[in-house]
Amino acid sequence: MQKIIPPQAKKIPVYRVMHGKMLKDDYSWLHHIENEEVMQHMKAEEAYTDAVMKDTEDLQKKLFEEIKSKIKENDKSVPCRKSGYLYYSRDIKGKQYPVHCRKKDVDGAEEEVILDENLLALNQSYCDVASMAISEDQNILAYTLDTSGDEKYVLTFVNLKTGEEMSEKLTDIGSEIEWANDNKTIFYTLLDDTGRAFKIKSHKLGNKRTSDKTIYTEKDAKFTVDIGKTLDRRYIFISSESATSTEFHIINANAPEKGSKVFLPREENVKYYLTSKEDVVYIRTNKHAVNFSIYETLYSEPEPKYWTLVVQSDDNVLLDGMVAFKDYIIVEERRNGLSRLLVTDTRKDRSYRISLGKDVSSTELANNLEFDNDVLRVFAISLTEPTAVYDYDLSKKKAVLLKSYYAGTDFNSDDYESKQIFVTARDGAKVPVSMVWRKDVYKEPAPMLLTSYGSYGVSSDIYFSPYLLPLLDRGIVYAIAHIRGGAEKGRQWYLDGKLLRKKNTFYDFIDVAKALIKRGYTTSEKLAIEGGSAGGLLMGAVCNMEPKLFKAVIAKVPFVDVMNTMLDPTLPLVFEEYEEWGNPNEKQYFDYMLSYSPYDNIKKQSYPHILVTTGINDCRVSYWEPLKYMAKLREYRTDNNLDLVKINFDSGHAGDSGRYDYIKELAFNYAFLFKTLNIKY
Repeated sequence: MQKIIPPQAKKIPVYRVMHGKMLKDDYSWLHHIENEEVMQHMKAEEAYTDAVMKDTEDLQKKLFEEIKSKIKENDKSVPCRKSGYLYYSRDIKGKQYPVHCRKKDVDGAEEEVILDENLLALNQSYCDVASMAISEDQNILAYTLDTSGDEKYVLTFVNLKTGEEMSEKLTDIGSEIEWANDNKTIFYTLLDDTGRAFKIKSHKLGNKRTSDKTIYTEKDAKFTVDIGKTLDRRYIFISSESATSTEFHIINANAPEKGSKVFLPREENVKYYLTSKEDVVYIRTNKHAVNFSIYETLYSEPEPKYWTLVVQSDDNVLLDGMVAFKDYIIVEERRNGLSRLLVTDTRKDRSYRISLGKDVSSTELANNLEFDNDVLRVFAISLTEPTAVYDYDLSKKKAVLLKSYYAGTDFNSDDYESKQIFVTARDGAKVPVSMVWRKDVYKEPAPMLLTSYGSYGVSSDIYFSPYLLPLLDRGIVYAIAHIRGGAEKGRQWYLDGKLLRKKNTFYDFIDVAKALIKRGYTTSEKLAIEGGSAGGLLMGAVCNMEPKLFKAVIAKVPFVDVMNTMLDPTLPLVFEEYEEWGNPNEKQYFDYMLSYSPYDNIKKQSYPHILVTTGINDCRVSYWEPLKYMAKLREYRTDNNLDLVKINFDSGHAGDSGRYDYIKELAFNYAFLFKTLNIKY
């Protein structure tokens, strides 16, 4: 059989001296996609991957059909009430995208289709409706659409009385939009040259775009802006946020022409978030407590001297989110990677907690659209049971099950078992690890897929996915490491995994893997790992540090060329990222980042089988990062394990947008795992 030869990118060395150290980049020419040789190289990578994986084509088809059988192709979401209507979406067999619908909230009402994403996707290889907002009179739909994956959106309006698309459109905007209460004024975000949402503008229907007003401009490149509306519909919040600080500006939704007013000026290393009920505003802040406390005050009295404590901080519990109804405030609490809800009746000043799951489970806020409400929509999430949607009566403390998501006709949750263990890291930190397996095929030591993220304070939450069943049903254990850099154990857990403590993220993951092997759950020959974006940085770093610990790696859109990216402020997100990784123009951060940057630390040694993915329109992790990483890895690798690049020529950071395309992508990744872990199928 003829050996398949991988493509090897040519080397054109580029040198740069920083802080007295020479940086050499042999593959920087891959940054220039306008160069035909770059596209030729990408096509060669794709052809090589297809050739290597050709023997799994039947398996990929089998996995595609198996995964598809675990979803309900004809399905309907649980309706949400808003202003006299029930809003929901439908999935239709054979269609890639949802159909958004509504009915009047009366018996016998007919369904109205307000937006069919499948029609938007005609003749498009990518389709992402990021935001949908309906005017307060429920007559006009506004939505933002991206058809390339580059996260530049077009704002479009639909007259819901006639069902017709309106003529005016706004191009090249950010994803988020919000209506004022006059049913004419809509607020939207603009992006700067690096893709940062930096400006809020208002547009009045019927007016030319040149007359749009600038409401707020964020001049600090470390901050991005967002926009949202209070549940009582009285105020619109402009949030400007960096990794360490926030600042909110308030717009009266009934008087949008008056512009915005700052609530509290930003303060270094202080974050705060707002929700409100009528004239009372609730402030969730870490000003006096690392895991946040919640205070209340009046809009007219924002200064801390007027605040009244509502929810006390807890060193072991992160106050992670909140929503305010007319008579209740509901807070999402997080402990050891698991969530529950704290309910406070503001009339009686009484509190209680909601936890609806069992075993390793979380209870989280779902979509709640009405302010004057005693019923809270929640999710019950576990590793062994499909996600369930409940309406929880806050006055009666009673939950009503509305829907459990489908997982196939033969699914039985009793066949599966979950467990949370704690691993002592090298510095004594206790790292939670959540695991799930199928009981009747589980046999120690088992093949395992271990995953994590570990950056930006984003927690690697537990979840049930029918897409995981083909792995579990073949004896593979799925494990989530709740490592530092995330916020599973609170904000300090995040702070201990960033900047000059970033290596804790990698050490935690390595220590978890070693502990799972030592305790007999798996072996190095059976251990695969997976992470995406900043989780892809994790994959690259741990492979350099402990390459023999893992058998196979899937690194999705991985941030692996840390130094070259962070030294180029013209690239997306770089200034914002300084507060996460450090500013490499300062020597201490440069030296530290250089010590773990995956691309810069590839060396002569053996490596696991590695699959990296990328999207050609990715504006968060440029396509060339995985390409360069793989080119250098092939140069230094001392074994014959696989190095594969899977390129999506039609998408960006999020990968395929259609649900069947996503399943096809999963089937390919699973086939790679089965091939490299020698899983029988």
